[in-house]
Amino acid sequence: MEQESVFRALADPSRRRLLDLLFERDGRSLTELEAELPMTRFGVMKHLHVLEEAGLLTTRKVGREKLHYLNPVPIQLISDR
Repeated sequence: MEQESVFRALADPSRRRLLDLLFERDGRSLTELEAELPMTRFGVMKHLHVLEEAGLLTTRKVGREKLHYLNPVPIQLISDR
């Protein structure tokens, strides 16, 4: 969980919006997140992947659904610098 990747992930407004949505209500599916953004399902998936690679979110499979959860630790580490 490198800080550079966190900054890169946070640089995009769409990714920040995804994090805001998860902050409002954690544990959302791709379909729920897609409904909130003016972009394709594939676009949302790409942004979620970048956030996950940066350690800013985690996922958990529940049945056939993959739920996304905010991981505030990397942001807190930056704040504590």
